Amino acid sequence: MIKTDSYKITLKQIGSIIIVLSIVTAIPAIVAAIYSEWFSFAGFILSGFVIFMIGSELADRFKKAEDPQYKHVLIIVASGWLAITLLGSLPFLIIALITPVEVMNKFIPEGASYISSSILYFKNPLHCFFESMSAYTTTGLSMAVHEPSIGKGLLFYRSFAQWIGGAGFVVTALAIFRNVSGGSARLLYGSESTGIKLLPQVMKTTKAIWKVYVLVTAFSALYLIIGTKMILPHYAIQENIFDSINHAMAGQSTGGFSTLDDSIATYQSAKMDILYLLPMILGSFSLPFFYRIIFERKFNEIWKDIQTRSLIIAFVVGSVIQAILLLNDNLLPNPVREGIFQFVSAMSTTGWQTSNVNNWNWYSIVFIVSTAMFIGGASGATVGGIKMIRFLLIKKGLRWQINKTFFSDNTIKVVRFNGKTLLPREMYEEFTKAATIAIIFFLMLIGSSLITYLVTHNEFSFTAALFESASAQGTVGLSSGITDPSMSPVLESVYIFQMWTGRLEFIPVFAMIRAIMCGTSPKII
Repeated sequence: MIKTDSYKITLKQIGSIIIVLSIVTAIPAIVAAIYSEWFSFAGFILSGFVIFMIGSELADRFKKAEDPQYKHVLIIVASGWLAITLLGSLPFLIIALITPVEVMNKFIPEGASYISSSILYFKNPLHCFFESMSAYTTTGLSMAVHEPSIGKGLLFYRSFAQWIGGAGFVVTALAIFRNVSGGSARLLYGSESTGIKLLPQVMKTTKAIWKVYVLVTAFSALYLIIGTKMILPHYAIQENIFDSINHAMAGQSTGGFSTLDDSIATYQSAKMDILYLLPMILGSFSLPFFYRIIFERKFNEIWKDIQTRSLIIAFVVGSVIQAILLLNDNLLPNPVREGIFQFVSAMSTTGWQTSNVNNWNWYSIVFIVSTAMFIGGASGATVGGIKMIRFLLIKKGLRWQINKTFFSDNTIKVVRFNGKTLLPREMYEEFTKAATIAIIFFLMLIGSSLITYLVTHNEFSFTAALFESASAQGTVGLSSGITDPSMSPVLESVYIFQMWTGRLEFIPVFAMIRAIMCGTSPKII
């Protein structure tokens, strides 16, 4: 079991993180008030108050606890994110419980083919937890079947939650509170984010990350507003602005929630598909990369940065291959357009969707899962998957393992990777870490796919099950139709666990489970 001191240290930090969450859940009340959604307004205010009281109580009760050590940080991150997503489900539940059905149904757009608001689904606490987990982990799978029918307030909350979750709650808490020493701050920062120090001090680094994050998001919002106005001049400007702001947050966080009923396919425009490629690609690039471009004016980083260069190549080559695979079977009306958009969406782990994956051939599904969803975007971005840097490291490590057998005993077997020279011991350590994450990802994916296939009782093919499981594991958000309010609670719980572990890259969650079962004392294995 975890020692009492470890509990106190963990709960103190979780308290600070929960206080940040209370602000996040209260801010959408402003949007609800603008659109006169008073039950939603009350739900956000009440949720924010309850969450703030819980966070304040924890922070105050354990304020004298010591700063976290290395053995505590992974437990803090894993348990903190679990607390965030649990408490973050409160707005969905409270709003669903207090909003009269006749008020809910007023959110249904005129002329819609359905007659019930999707808010009704959030009367189920498990659905609320699923939606919250999907939002904060920037996954994008949703229980809101008809998104416009939940109202502007909840739509904004979903996008805002993804945006905040993309930056990371520990990073956000460090930027707001200064309740830990420099050494502990470095440990907490490295456990959740890139671990790359942009500036000498961690606190300054977190604020620099937020500056970059806000600037790129603002650019995407303006880009989408102008682009939508040019492509769809008759689209209502107020809807254009609302959609664009929400999509900019969802795009930069690679979350993929949409304000539209059928994601980006709702626009029914090839030009809009093209417009939305850029926000997805920008979201897949690392925040340190943007910092060097924006603040240090190092424009050669666009091709010099190994991850950015590799992603650009992967987007182009992978999209072409995906389009060819879909074109080969002649099953879709627009195979090239759908193939390119879905591949970019999967590789960036954004999750905006314009194609019915159930109409795809099996090898197209296997290709997008084994390449785009498995690898994901850049380390240091908000993406899922194993990250591009790990893929490149595994590729380099395999070549190194093979080539070193041909070296003489006197050869210094150093490895040059990403502008650094690594000694054999350093290369072996980095290679082992990257391979471990990849193996865990693969094993969990296979296990979840089998569970999905068995639980759905052959209603979906195994490739559809593989696609949905990879989407949850890689925090992608594309769906083959399995994620639905009618799905098995067992399968829903499996996907919740996958989204949680996928966002935190497995190790923190396993460390927390180990600490609960065996404590934090070191053990010989």
